[in-house]
Amino acid sequence: MKLKVLLIAAGCSMGMFGAYAQKGVDNGTQFGSGEDSIRCITNISLFGPYAKAGNYKDALEFWKIAYNECPAATKDIYLYGVRIVGWQIQNEKDPAKRMALINDLMGVYDKRVKYFGNDRRYGKDWIISRKAQDYIQYMGENADYNVVYNWLNEIVNEKGNDTETLGVSLFAFSALQKMLADPNFKEQYIQDYLKASAILESQLKAAQAAGNTKDIDAITTIKGGIDNSFANSGAADCETLQNMYAQKVEENKDNLDYLKDVISLLRRVRCQEIDAYFAASAYAYKQEPSAEAAIGIAKQAVKAKDYDKAIKYFEEAANMETDNAAKADDYYMIALLCFEQNSYSKARQYCQKAIELNPNYGAPYLMIGKMYAATAKSVYPNDGVLSRAVYYAAIDKFEKAKQVDPSIAEEANGLINTYRAHLPSTEEIFMHPDLEKGKPFTVGGWIGERTTVR
Repeated sequence: MKLKVLLIAAGCSMGMFGAYAQKGVDNGTQFGSGEDSIRCITNISLFGPYAKAGNYKDALEFWKIAYNECPAATKDIYLYGVRIVGWQIQNEKDPAKRMALINDLMGVYDKRVKYFGNDRRYGKDWIISRKAQDYIQYMGENADYNVVYNWLNEIVNEKGNDTETLGVSLFAFSALQKMLADPNFKEQYIQDYLKASAILESQLKAAQAAGNTKDIDAITTIKGGIDNSFANSGAADCETLQNMYAQKVEENKDNLDYLKDVISLLRRVRCQEIDAYFAASAYAYKQEPSAEAAIGIAKQAVKAKDYDKAIKYFEEAANMETDNAAKADDYYMIALLCFEQNSYSKARQYCQKAIELNPNYGAPYLMIGKMYAATAKSVYPNDGVLSRAVYYAAIDKFEKAKQVDPSIAEEANGLINTYRAHLPSTEEIFMHPDLEKGKPFTVGGWIGERTTVR
């Protein structure tokens, strides 16, 4: 009924406004003027219901008129326009015609930028992001990522931390594709990755501050994806990063923000054994002590076998950590250093600290078990059966490790099988007064662990 009234009104108005007719595309108005404004409104009213119903075939001609003659009339022209042209692309078999339609689709996005690019919610960055997404989808393996990169690089530079999240993701992806095609783009790809990562980190903090769970989950997923892509890209090999950052770290030794970025990058790609990482950590710590910087200094000390210094800085890092899992990692590193120096009781203490902070951490359990097994003979130097009975306690730890942390199950099972093969035999247990199958047995010495004979 509404459409019928509109069409009747349009018919009645044509004579009145015919002399003043001008298309919106020509005079810069929303609908045009006179007869052409009626034509615009009529065609919008006609394509809309068809498009909403998914009947793009019947919507097409009416949509084309509105799109070409009054492009500033309504966002619906573009909302349904991408669906209509997308439908054409999907149904076109001729490669040349299909390519022409893809170009037409890109034009729909460009025209939306021209007329509605300042929209507060769905502005230029949102539009270009969807343009890039559709281009990649429809072009497939023929996509030119130089083109995509140029589109997205422009909006990322223009919008910064306010860039629409999809756009940031596709920017990083297009930069990666450029690097894979041209190794000379490696350094720029690293810079682009850092830029994208920083934007997403800023957006994640904003979402967390607002308590927006949906955005937190989405941004975390996207950020994890570009981080993994970077780590596996080949651009992140440590030798390349050392050559790239060694001099830059020296040039920016007083620039704390730069040093933090370098430390964070090298940590993410597991390049924490290179001089650039050590230098950046030392310079950053001098200006502002932090857990990350302290860990860098500690790792350098480990490399130099200065274990006392390493333990000192891992302790400092643990004291400054706000995340329990990270603090547990620091304590585990201290435990490793104590183990290296045969300081088993102290190593176990730090393993236990790590476990208290992160109950699902399997590595400390493995280490305790290894220490029990390694010291079995020193605990019972004159009794071969009892020394092998220590393996019961070691196996207990290996079993616990895989129980709490399935990621280390393979290593734990290997250790269990190794030491189970050396447990006292049934005959040896029968002949030994301290052991009885199924009964508890307390291991002596520094271990002092209660286990069960089996």
